[in-house]
Amino acid sequence: MISRSAKTSENLLEELQAALSHGTVARRVETLRRVTDLFVGNAVDYSDDHIHVFDDVFQCLIEQIETSARVLLAGRLAPIAAAPPKIIRTLALDEVIEVSGPVLSRSERLDETTLIEIARTRGQAHLKAISLRRVLSEALTDVLVTRGNEDVVQSTVGNPGARLSEGSLTDLVTRAERDDDLATCIGQRPDLPRHHYLKLIAKASLSVRRKLEAAHPELVDEVSRVVQEVAQRVRAAATTKQTEMARALVRSLHEDGRLNEFQVTSFAEQGKFDETNAGLAALAGVAVETAETMMIESRTEGVMVLAKVAGMSWPSVRAIIAMREKLSGGSQTDMLMLRDAYEALRSSTAQQVLRFHRMQQGTIPAA
Repeated sequence: MISRSAKTSENLLEELQAALSHGTVARRVETLRRVTDLFVGNAVDYSDDHIHVFDDVFQCLIEQIETSARVLLAGRLAPIAAAPPKIIRTLALDEVIEVSGPVLSRSERLDETTLIEIARTRGQAHLKAISLRRVLSEALTDVLVTRGNEDVVQSTVGNPGARLSEGSLTDLVTRAERDDDLATCIGQRPDLPRHHYLKLIAKASLSVRRKLEAAHPELVDEVSRVVQEVAQRVRAAATTKQTEMARALVRSLHEDGRLNEFQVTSFAEQGKFDETNAGLAALAGVAVETAETMMIESRTEGVMVLAKVAGMSWPSVRAIIAMREKLSGGSQTDMLMLRDAYEALRSSTAQQVLRFHRMQQGTIPAA
């Protein structure tokens, strides 16, 4: 018994042949509509061979047809996971965003290579459509963040399915220093690594402080206190389960007498910010919050002060500084100059500086 779809297919053959050989544009469009109806209605039942045939037919029919017909075709094929791949690629590459947009933002059939090609060569409207996809790889978001305008970048960062590479995060956090909306958008991502979050908060707090102080110079001291309290509350709220686990591990090692300079150095060499910070805090005898503040400072003096109080050797300090530079994406510092500065730093001086930081954090009572 011949299926209804098979009969429909047979009935379309003569019309298709006529449309391709000497049909008008209007006839091509009508045939395209009927072929699309046939495919969409039975897409789940077609084999790869059937899909390949439809692919060839679609490619032939869309030649010389008006934009509105291509827009309708793109809108109907975009949500179908088994859509013919060649026509999907053709529609995605269309310069008219009304045609390519639905495919770029929704089609699961579109391959990664094509998406990256389009992201690298097309305009902002195409990039915005790509930024709306359910899932975005690191390679794709790297291009969107690099080439995209403010709207594209915000859309990408606000997409929970977007995976952001370390390089993109570093760039975004730096750009967020001048863009409060972007800073808010990045800060709301649940997967934002803590070291980036802390840097974001530190920079945002500085920006807020300057604005408030400029507006109310008579309240400088009060503004400074309030901003610091807000930053501390936000930082405490940003403590993730991963951070808590890292601190618990270091606390256990310290209580068992197994935490030492070499263990902290190992954490740093593995790029483990939370473990390194907690370990350095424990060896220096300070609260992890105090150590965090000193660790995320743009200058390296804070790290050297903590390490000097902890009695660490220069190779360990160098490993921690290298970790900070890698995680923050900052420029490389002159290690020879830093080594000389570290060796010249007196333990008594480091203790005095550390006491000042403790007082700022409110971790020891005032004398």
